[in-house]
Amino acid sequence: MTTTTFFLFLIPILAIVLLAVNLILSPHNPYQEKDSAFECGFHSFLGQNRTQFSISFFIFALLFLLFDLEILLVYPYVVSAYTNGIYGLVIMLVFFLVLTLGFAFELGKNALKIESRQTFSFNNKT
Repeated sequence: MTTTTFFLFLIPILAIVLLAVNLILSPHNPYQEKDSAFECGFHSFLGQNRTQFSISFFIFALLFLLFDLEILLVYPYVVSAYTNGIYGLVIMLVFFLVLTLGFAFELGKNALKIESRQTFSFNNKT
């Protein structure tokens, strides 16, 4: 039996055995709060499921996704940087310049600032 064939049989059997052990040994005690909807860190109350939600969270997530994809686009250059030459370096510098200008624009527009609704009171007793 080859190694590939062994793993093709071992992995599904191991997965089924572990799922069966989990179903047999895990405690099952559902209750109302556990089964209720929990969305985005806020508990939903009866009749108040659709409250206003700050768009800042979505903007922050989209900007994170944009800069995360930037790393994905830079990776092929890094792998082949030795063979790219000066042309590839210039293209990457232009790419980073555009990203840096976009990031500076975001900082200028306070796109990364999320307003907090919490209030803090500091009592200075001196």
